[in-house]
Amino acid sequence: MADAESELLYDNPLIGRYASRAMAERWGPLRKFRTWRRLWLALAEAEHELGLPAAEGDSPRITKSHLEELKAHLDDVNLKRAAEHEKITRHDVMAHIETFREVLQEGARGVIHLGATSCYVTDNADLILMGESLDAICTSLASLIDSLGTFADQWKHEATLGFTHFQPAQLTTVGKRAVLWLYDLVLDLQELERRRDELPFRGAKGTTGTQASFLALFRGDHDKVRQLDQLVAKKMGFSQVFPVTGQTYSRKIDAQILDSLSGLGQSAHKWGSDLRLLAHRQEVDEPFESGQVGSSAMAYKRNPMRAERMCSLSRYLMGLPPMAAQTQATQWFERTLDDSAARRLYIPQAFLAADAILRIAINVANGLIVNRPIIAKNVREYLPYMATENVMMAAVRAGADRQHAHELVKKHSHAVTERIKQGIGVSTELFDLLKAEPAFAKVDFESVLIPRHFVGRAPEQVAEFLDTEINPIRKRYAGKLGQKSDLHV
Repeated sequence: MADAESELLYDNPLIGRYASRAMAERWGPLRKFRTWRRLWLALAEAEHELGLPAAEGDSPRITKSHLEELKAHLDDVNLKRAAEHEKITRHDVMAHIETFREVLQEGARGVIHLGATSCYVTDNADLILMGESLDAICTSLASLIDSLGTFADQWKHEATLGFTHFQPAQLTTVGKRAVLWLYDLVLDLQELERRRDELPFRGAKGTTGTQASFLALFRGDHDKVRQLDQLVAKKMGFSQVFPVTGQTYSRKIDAQILDSLSGLGQSAHKWGSDLRLLAHRQEVDEPFESGQVGSSAMAYKRNPMRAERMCSLSRYLMGLPPMAAQTQATQWFERTLDDSAARRLYIPQAFLAADAILRIAINVANGLIVNRPIIAKNVREYLPYMATENVMMAAVRAGADRQHAHELVKKHSHAVTERIKQGIGVSTELFDLLKAEPAFAKVDFESVLIPRHFVGRAPEQVAEFLDTEINPIRKRYAGKLGQKSDLHV
């Protein structure tokens, strides 16, 4: 299509703006139809190796010369010619069979698709592409975990306000908060790896999954039909096949994979939301480039556009699994074709969205900016309130009545809070008021205002988490980590 004409058409933003070229090409038409040809070759090779007999007599139906001819034309897919055939046949698989046959000699033409149904190429190709995509997603996710783990380690001692209900609570550390994000991602990686490692192949199952056509071709030899199923899978890089299928493999597999990808979206959205809130508090910033514009009208703005985009794409990804679930729920008997059009949309786009999210996430993780002065200022502002429990315990150890000390803290803290809300007070007034009370006369107030005394085991928890959870991932993906990511726009 000419550039001038293509500019008139809708451009999927997942391809034009967000996802990597590698993921977009993996789900592109050329890759799909070349995979179909490799599947036809694998089937023909397996039938040849198992001695598939001719229609009459015992001579082999498929020869080595037939296979060599198939191999010579695996990549020269003519998409335009296939489209012309499909316009007539209204059947994409038949269109590509005819397109393949046109470049072969007469003898080799007859070995394409022998005993197979359309789902032999469509379903198996989808499983191949999903397996490769899951592997790519796992590798990118491991790189994200590695980078965020480095960030957590760097900032494991940096005291910061913790929040419950988005209200200031006890102190934590910047690094400890990062491992909360990390743990969600680790759980996602475990689930995605499981889906990748356990993904089976549809194999050679025939029109309704009974393998009747292959049994006829092998003249009732059940053992060879069983071997055919396994051999084709092995040739295409799979160690296991579905034990049973209808015409299609169970669409529950699609639903389970999309659920796993949705989990990644959930974690990325939570992290992105936290980053947006931290940006509002000016405590942690995402990367911001020298020529970047925050607002077309408000030149001073520095919006968290990466985190916002990550949340937006995550929301899209989280919205896809219900369609896969509905497809699985509405398949009649051995199959219906109402799954096809929807799957062409939500399976590739789920992987493209996950890929795009990880591109942003890796970019952010490698460029997070921690604003220590702002964090310290915010800690100082709320530390007097948080230190009141330690102050009370010090007073009790010095002989004060615990309940009386509690009432004094309650009275003065509420009074200071009211003054702050009126714009005429500061939090440090609380200790001035408590110092004036006889019950607190023996308390060393300065000794209880050191932030690191309020973070508990946060630094140790970070170190332990990195050792037990992150380092094994780093070891597992050694040589594949360190991905960098620049945004398209």
